[in-house]
Order: sequence, then structure tokens, then C-alpha cells
Amino acid sequence: VQLQAFGGGLVQAGGSLRLSCDASGGTFNLAVMAWFRQALGKEREFVATINRSGSVTRYADSVRGRFTISRDNAKNTVYLQMNSLQPEDTAVYYCAASRRPFYTASTYSADDFASWGQGTLVTVSS
Repeated sequence: VQLQAFGGGLVQAGGSLRLSCDASGGTFNLAVMAWFRQALGKEREFVATINRSGSVTRYADSVRGRFTISRDNAKNTVYLQMNSLQPEDTAVYYCAASRRPFYTASTYSADDFASWGQGTLVTVSS
């Protein structure tokens, strides 16, 4: 599956952004989807994931309560609504897809996701 993320930009601290990721070339509703992010000079880190139907979600501790992942299988799109953004949320955000079964965990490895979008930059100013 091919993924294309967009929606990033510059926002002030406390503001909101919604990222979108369009999927094509595969069966979107069979894929577990996720968002990861990578700040300059840091490792890529898990942000949020959602199961195939959209009924179960998991979040990194750092974003829980502020970010919401959702999906629309009819539109082959996954979203990341980001509220109360802080400067430490500044990063390139990547959407990812996996055909592996969804599992619950405190965090998720990028190695579990085979397909990746190109990334969209989110910059939060203080």
C-alpha cells in the first residue's frame, strides 16, 4: 500500500492541527494503521495506532488525551487530530501501515510496519 501524509504546518503552542494520510494500491481496511514521529536528531517514536475497524486505539503516554487517531475505511484515510500542541511535539510525522494482527501494548515498534508515507512536518512555536 502506498501512503501519502499531509496537513502539517506551523502552529503556536496550544493550537491544533489535523494530519491526514491517504492510502492507495492495497486493501486499506485490512491494514493496522499508525502514526510515528521523528524530531531532529532523535529516534523515530510511536505516537498512535488504530485497528482495522477503527474500534481500538492506543497512544503514547506523551500524547494521550491530546491526540486522537481515527480512520475512514470508505475514504482509505487515517487521521491524527492534534490538540494542545507543545513545542516538544515538533517533528516530522509519518503514517504507517501493517498487515500484522493488531495487538495491545504500551508502545509499538516501527519494525512492525512495512509501509510508510513520506512524512509531514509539524512545527510548534512557543
